[in-house]
Amino acid sequence: MHVVIMGCGRTGSRLARRLERQGNSVAVIDKDPSSFHLLDVDFKGRAVEGIGFDSEVLVDAGIERADAFIAVSSGDNSNIVSSIIAKDVFHVPKVVTRIYDPRRAKIYRRFGIPTVAPVQWGVNKIFDLLFRERSFSRDTFGSGEVELMEFELPSNLAGRRVSEFEVPGEVRVAAIERFGAALLPVAGTTFAKGDTVSVLVARPAMEKYKKMFFIT
Repeated sequence: MHVVIMGCGRTGSRLARRLERQGNSVAVIDKDPSSFHLLDVDFKGRAVEGIGFDSEVLVDAGIERADAFIAVSSGDNSNIVSSIIAKDVFHVPKVVTRIYDPRRAKIYRRFGIPTVAPVQWGVNKIFDLLFRERSFSRDTFGSGEVELMEFELPSNLAGRRVSEFEVPGEVRVAAIERFGAALLPVAGTTFAKGDTVSVLVARPAMEKYKKMFFIT
């Protein structure tokens, strides 16, 4: 697998090192050649100086045979433009873009370009740490639009049907751990004392989730 990364900052350099350690071919593009010092001294991939949306620079990095293109420079505009070129001009199968502005991230997802919005994700996690005491986020999907929450079932909910605590498109009980074994709930499944519950929650429904499980 050949991967072209635009941006050799902390994220780009770590991605490059990790991908290479896994046996992939990697090329890293950055307009500042001094940034390449972040790569390991034994990095065997290509370090290409230039602008990431310049076609000649991309070709030099091997974009024509690339299986994936990752844009993680410090500029949203550069990331967006280079990703569109990689996707629409060079037809790279997998293109991922980091975008700091969450509003732009949503727009470009509609164009079929997967985006990572670290600012929104970070804000959501800080709020979780500040205000969430009874449950915690075990995983996050997308840029924080969906959270996998985990908690020990409040004792007053034992015996209640799982279906009472689900809202289509907003809250879904994903799994229950009981006596050290996990089970997927089906129609008629009820909670039991001591259950550890994993729930998928859409971010806008987080308050609804809290009220359902902790203020019922």
